[in-house]
Amino acid sequence: MFDGTCHCGAVRFSVSEAPQWLTRCNCSSCRRRGGLWAHFGSDKISLTFEPDVVIRYIWGDKTLANVFCKTCGCTTHWENLDTTPGARMGLNFNMCEPKAIEGLRIRHFDGADTWEYLD
Repeated sequence: MFDGTCHCGAVRFSVSEAPQWLTRCNCSSCRRRGGLWAHFGSDKISLTFEPDVVIRYIWGDKTLANVFCKTCGCTTHWENLDTTPGARMGLNFNMCEPKAIEGLRIRHFDGADTWEYLD
């Protein structure tokens, strides 16, 4: 089980399976927020937060919403704007305890230019 929480605890997530890898992206948005992304179908993720404690930021091709805690500012996850059940989502595994993610493979994704993994 992987559990994550923003700094103040208002936004929480859990997922019971390990990701194949974590993704560190260098696009203009990810490099600023410092995300360490794990991707899952939305049906595999449990999210816990009150609707009024988050801000959703939608930009670019408007296919996903980046979700931030209003109180502490942590980016906890992104939501796919495709409402198909099980649509892919991203969890920021920087919200997990370091010991819990120790040893998971980290791949570097060139979201700034080539849209390819650099490894």
